[in-house]
Amino acid sequence: MPRGSKDKYTAEQKRKAAHIEDSYEQKGLSKDEAEARAWATVNKQSGGGDKAGGAGRKKPAKAQAEDRKESSRRAVATRDGHSRNSNASRDVQTVDSLMKEARAKQIPGRSSMRKQELIEALRKAS
Repeated sequence: MPRGSKDKYTAEQKRKAAHIEDSYEQKGLSKDEAEARAWATVNKQSGGGDKAGGAGRKKPAKAQAEDRKESSRRAVATRDGHSRNSNASRDVQTVDSLMKEARAKQIPGRSSMRKQELIEALRKAS
């Protein structure tokens, strides 16, 4: 039997689990095994309950920390009176964030560029 409350699942997820469960029962699995496999399948496909407050999939803590760090760098540059695309703002960005921006603008040769070269290429591309 599956553990935990199913309150955080949407009606669509519950219907999908019921349908999958019926399919497993028709194949000869026990009711408990069919139910467990059905919920495991729904969790695998959608990452758990989709309603607010659920334990759905989240970014790893490291990625969240990196996002916060990058956001704070941009905020500091903005507070200092520099727009996000200004050279001063780019100086405080990480190479990774500059690389993402260069990738989005499809700047050729970006993978072998150093930080200062990326900043120059992004300035010219703007």
